Amino acid sequence: MSLRPTIETRRAMPHMEGAGVHLHRAFGFQDPSELDPFLLFDDFRNERPEDFLKGFPWHPHRGIETITYVLNGTVEHGDSLGNSGTLGAGDVQWMTAGSGILHQEMPKGNAKGQMHGFQLWANLPGSLKMTAPRYQDVEGKDIPEIIDDDGTRVKVIVGSFWGKTGPVDGIAADPQYLDIFVPAGVRKTFRIDTYRRAFAYIFDGAGKFADASDPQGVLLEKEVAGQEVNIRDLSGNRTLVRFGTGDEVTVQAGPDGIRFLLISGAPIQEPVAWHGPIVMNTRAELEQAFRDLRNGTFIQPAH
Repeated sequence: MSLRPTIETRRAMPHMEGAGVHLHRAFGFQDPSELDPFLLFDDFRNERPEDFLKGFPWHPHRGIETITYVLNGTVEHGDSLGNSGTLGAGDVQWMTAGSGILHQEMPKGNAKGQMHGFQLWANLPGSLKMTAPRYQDVEGKDIPEIIDDDGTRVKVIVGSFWGKTGPVDGIAADPQYLDIFVPAGVRKTFRIDTYRRAFAYIFDGAGKFADASDPQGVLLEKEVAGQEVNIRDLSGNRTLVRFGTGDEVTVQAGPDGIRFLLISGAPIQEPVAWHGPIVMNTRAELEQAFRDLRNGTFIQPAH
């Protein structure tokens, strides 16, 4: 076994998207090779309905897949294929935009007005960028959860882990998407295929990830009451950890435990031409997509 080095940590940055949704972006619109096959990751966590209720009105996508994972509140969605529905707490939706889709996503808070969810964009290889679009909606009750003897909990959203396979399938990037909670004081190691790019996104609790050069744990920053008070722990306040190559990661949970997403996927390693919600391989393909939008041929007829 080889421990993956921690090559970067960074905080998700405040960002505004859609019709005025306040969110935090961990990565996106930077170097697309950095976390290939993943392009963008947003954390939309808010307790002020006025900061998210205007949502994400009708907009296009082509050449990518998106996964939406809701923890609190709901997201109502509709698309140009005639699909519609509501994602509730614990639910997941994977949308393959393929050749082109128009859709909208409208978040609503829970009874306390709170909304929390994540959206991840995965690239499609050139051979599948013009594939037929589709949706997969999965209820939280259908997502397997594994509880280990030490209290560690793992929800397997996509991929296979510890003998369980997530309900979302047929994804081009063949990703693994796990929601992990490690209890207070527990040190835990998780296997990841050596050939996958991988990152963790910490959103609750605190702890530290081991590093190849320091197996006892990388010492990272903790935020208390808005102040960075020391550099001993990794806080759950929207922190991204990017890993190098290897086949396992190790985390030491802090006094309140730690909860994070652990996501990995096989890199596509193709050229990327990207503007807004459309991601193609070449500039010519990108320009064609916007011509299609202008002349009303963006939505391809079903074959």
